[in-house]
Amino acid sequence: MPCGEDWLSHPLGIVQGFFAQNGVNPDWEKKVIEYFKEKLKENNAPKWVPSLNEVPLHYLKPNSFVKFRCMIQDMFDPEFYMGVYETVNQNTKARVLHFGKYRDIAECGPQQELDLNSPRSTTAERQTFYCVPVPGESSWVKEAYVNANQARVSPSTSYTPSRHKRSYEDDDDMDLQPNKQKDQHAGARQAGGLGGLHWCGEPKRLETEASSGQQLNSWNLSSPFDLNFPLPGEKGPACLVKVYEDWDCFKVNDVLELYGVLSVDPVLSILNNEERDASALLDPMECSDMAEEQRVHSPPASLVPRIHVILAQKLQHINPLLPTCLNKEESRAFVSSFMSELSPVRAELLGFLTHALLGDSLAAEYLILHLISTVYTRRDVLPLGKFTVNLSGCPQNSTFTEHLYRIIQHLVPASFRLQMTIENMNQLKLIPHKDYTANRLVSGLLQLPNNTSLVIDETLLEQGQLDTSGVHNVTALSNLITWQKVDYDFSYHQMEFPCNINVLITSEGRSLLPADCQIHLQPQLIPPNMEEYMNSLLSAVLPSVLNKFRIYLTLLRFLDYNISDDITKAVEDDFVEMRKNDPQSITADDLHQLLVVARFLSLSAGQTTLSRERWLRAKQLESSRKHRLQQHKCVNGNEL
Repeated sequence: MPCGEDWLSHPLGIVQGFFAQNGVNPDWEKKVIEYFKEKLKENNAPKWVPSLNEVPLHYLKPNSFVKFRCMIQDMFDPEFYMGVYETVNQNTKARVLHFGKYRDIAECGPQQELDLNSPRSTTAERQTFYCVPVPGESSWVKEAYVNANQARVSPSTSYTPSRHKRSYEDDDDMDLQPNKQKDQHAGARQAGGLGGLHWCGEPKRLETEASSGQQLNSWNLSSPFDLNFPLPGEKGPACLVKVYEDWDCFKVNDVLELYGVLSVDPVLSILNNEERDASALLDPMECSDMAEEQRVHSPPASLVPRIHVILAQKLQHINPLLPTCLNKEESRAFVSSFMSELSPVRAELLGFLTHALLGDSLAAEYLILHLISTVYTRRDVLPLGKFTVNLSGCPQNSTFTEHLYRIIQHLVPASFRLQMTIENMNQLKLIPHKDYTANRLVSGLLQLPNNTSLVIDETLLEQGQLDTSGVHNVTALSNLITWQKVDYDFSYHQMEFPCNINVLITSEGRSLLPADCQIHLQPQLIPPNMEEYMNSLLSAVLPSVLNKFRIYLTLLRFLDYNISDDITKAVEDDFVEMRKNDPQSITADDLHQLLVVARFLSLSAGQTTLSRERWLRAKQLESSRKHRLQQHKCVNGNEL
């Protein structure tokens, strides 16, 4: 069995070894998974695995072991493939069994033919996910993963694959010049499809009938393939992910770390073109719909590579400064060590955010509570733990909100700033919808993974008319804030997708959108040059301190929290007393708000249970916040 680094460069060789030892006995599949699990437990082994997030695609060898940090954007229908198949040598009639798992193309040696009628062949099922890089992932997260990765890679042009496969660069040439490509690679195999696995017969020259002046077909740059990223400006590869075990554990919008076999065989593009052409001949009336679905579900491997998953895990978070799983035994030492120095970190973060908020320490307190808030449970349809903050009083016609978002980007792992203008509300696609022609989920801006920070900037909003699309978009934002859900549009019905997204609204007056808490900004200074002020603020913070802020804001989201019976009784008595003193203005909603503020105030100090001291501090903060709102009550007829 291969050893050493072969598990990285030739994982299918490892699989072949277990298959040869066990034959059709399904135990070989479990042994493969256990083998790679143990390999990844070795010292720093995950850092040696090339990542599609960090390494350019043309540097990765076909059929090598890779990893990918991604979000499930869509789930396709399950597909059948040849789990085990048999080939026959045309000369000697010798029969050989092969495994089809972790492959797109069935391997056939010289003079071998696939025996489709073999009683030893088996059909298996696998699921296909369409995965994209994590939307809104911050640049500091990407840089940290790049710096941590120790994979040794070189351009795959130096790699000579078996079966006369074209190089990755040649595959790009094929996309741009299909006819020239076919002439140059006359040794490519003619192939047909069965289920999810294609088989290769004897080599046969691919004939080209079209002239070199023929227009580019739908695979090529005249009709660019839409990678379906939820957010504009995103970079990185999208992947078709083939999952073989436990796919029911995953759902759309889950963030995963995948380990598996990279498949970028250019033959896949030729096969897909042939299948589309064949369907057009069989039923021209249905050709258009089928071609569109085929185009989306089987894009060129050079553009959307395939990963055959051996190991997959949901990620609690994507912060590279923390252990991946915070509830594991080996992570407890890290957590307890950081918690012991929490108090100075909080104080420094409060000072940093106070400067970012132009000297407003009360707003900085609430921003900390907002950034560590998370939906910890749902009671019926009500999400508990959400804490949407409306930061009103932001300077109009200023770059303040833009630079405040930059500060938040430097602190959280994933974020997005939505500029709420009439034009954007009328034109942007916020809600994902189902395209039944292509049989795929078309992404929208609100298709975001949990724990994303969404900053909605209302300071750019001017008078204007919302059309039907604009009204739907504003309604979607309101539902996201109130219920922490997005209703995806499936034409004939809507489907609820629960989420856990931190929403911060910046506005001049009171926001048009609902919010759990409104804090009116009270600047203590107005810098003459906002950009210069914010840049100097960021440059003054040591990278090590900035990293502590990042760990702090991620870690506190995952701490458990409870309220003892004694404190519960004291809170109830205190609330009754508050109602006696001011029955008109103190409501049950005020109690709920106080409990939420007290929860995150306690957690921000590293305390996992509510104390009398923190309860009184929460009351003090809420009193200061409400008093400030009273001072700024009526501006232009709108209550702040």
